[in-house]
Amino acid sequence: MATVELTKENFDSVVSENDFVLIDFWASWCGPCRQFAPVYEGASERHEDLVFAKVDTEAQQELAAAFEIQSIPTLMIVRENVAVFAQPGALPEAALEDIIGQARNLDMDEVRTSIEKAQTEGAGGQQEAG
Repeated sequence: MATVELTKENFDSVVSENDFVLIDFWASWCGPCRQFAPVYEGASERHEDLVFAKVDTEAQQELAAAFEIQSIPTLMIVRENVAVFAQPGALPEAALEDIIGQARNLDMDEVRTSIEKAQTEGAGGQQEAG
């Protein structure tokens, strides 16, 4: 499957309409980004059931800012509208495959429960302090 170019116009629909989206934040002038590109493209061909997307941080500065991208390339994985992984750096093929496998094996009900618990505890802590 070819990679999808994400823009601020199509980002929400691509992420919300697909249960598993990998996002590569990159720029054309970035050497490590160019090294990572064929690894990412190869993974997209091996995992045709997943959506592989790219965000050109030069053309889509608002998106990069929204996700607080400080370093490129940065790989992010979004499952069921939840960002479950984000890490800067060009990954070797074996590491990328391992991360995809780990993300596939996540129990998203557990992830959501954990997020809700953290948010509840955070809100509770703020209320007590107030």
